Amino acid sequence: MANQFAIHSVGESLRKYLENAYPEPLRTNTACSFRLLSSGEFTDTANFGTTLSLYLYRVTMNEYLRNVPRLNQAFDTNTPLAVDLHYLLTVWANNSLAEQTILTWAMRELYRRPILDQSSLSSEANWSTSDVIQLIPAELSNEDIMRIWDALDPPYHLSVSYIARVVRIDLDAFESSKVVVANKFSYMDREVPV
Repeated sequence: MANQFAIHSVGESLRKYLENAYPEPLRTNTACSFRLLSSGEFTDTANFGTTLSLYLYRVTMNEYLRNVPRLNQAFDTNTPLAVDLHYLLTVWANNSLAEQTILTWAMRELYRRPILDQSSLSSEANWSTSDVIQLIPAELSNEDIMRIWDALDPPYHLSVSYIARVVRIDLDAFESSKVVVANKFSYMDREVPV
């Protein structure tokens, strides 16, 4: 039963997973921090150092699970809102070796483990056991990439796009309707015309 913290929880869980999975040989040779960025934080990229950032640049309605209830869900409960989250993974580094090595490692890690389930999602969103988020590489055209980077303050940096699909956000329960305390019902015989 994911709540209004679900979108942030996915990004933070993905950041934390990558941070914890960053292996010791790379950690020693190329120290890297992992950040979940908002649009306003791109103005201070000079102070990032060596960083892998996750930036949520788009949220879309999932076209296949729109208005589809959860499995084994009672008919009188609300259908969850189904959205897809579009992330841009960007490496901020001052040399090509660090930039390319970190991005390659992150892509390989997400290829190896493309699923986030209740055990790997942060608890703030109140996830249920049926919540499973799939991480899928997304192909962006050159025009789309340039539009994203033109809208942001820093110049282009090496990036790759992923979609976190399907985040199902539950709605608050309906208020129970008032109890019927009386009704009017009458019955009378009517002659049927011949």
